[in-house]
Amino acid sequence: MRQYARQVCQDLRPIRYFAQDESRFGLKTLLGRVMTACGVKPIGAWQWLFKAFWIYGAVDPATGEAFFLEFSHVDTDCYQLFLDQFSQAYPETLNILQVDNGRFHTSKDLVVPENIILLFQPPYCPELNPIERLWQHLKANLKWASFKTLEQLRSKVDQLLTELTPEVIGSITGYDFILNALSALNTI
Repeated sequence: MRQYARQVCQDLRPIRYFAQDESRFGLKTLLGRVMTACGVKPIGAWQWLFKAFWIYGAVDPATGEAFFLEFSHVDTDCYQLFLDQFSQAYPETLNILQVDNGRFHTSKDLVVPENIILLFQPPYCPELNPIERLWQHLKANLKWASFKTLEQLRSKVDQLLTELTPEVIGSITGYDFILNALSALNTI
């Protein structure tokens, strides 16, 4: 009996945890706080263009490793493509993806690859997903910026994603309770 248990444990893949979400990046100007002299109304250029694209992302808070794909919209087909490519990028591990309760995450048409487990967070609790802080970090660099075309915005977002190091991602997304749980899991 013990020999069988040892053999089963040897066949198990390592487990990895990723926080996963999608975020919209568009031409509508993101407003933010501006410092001015007391009594002086801040002035900033802004635009109301509603062209956008979406970044689907997954980050490992323990290592700072990240996986991003760009899509034109959010739906089950796009999410399926994201899961398939993510699965191919991490074939050697069993990957737990923390996700919200978006309809495309729970669609009956969604086929979750065999090396991915979707971990659904409680409804209406985006603050529990560490990647939300990464989206805020990226968008802070886009406040008051005006882009004439989606290609200009795409170029800037690509630059911001390229500049992210594993250390920065880990420092932004590494909630203590998650890192403690992951370190306890690795000692078992």
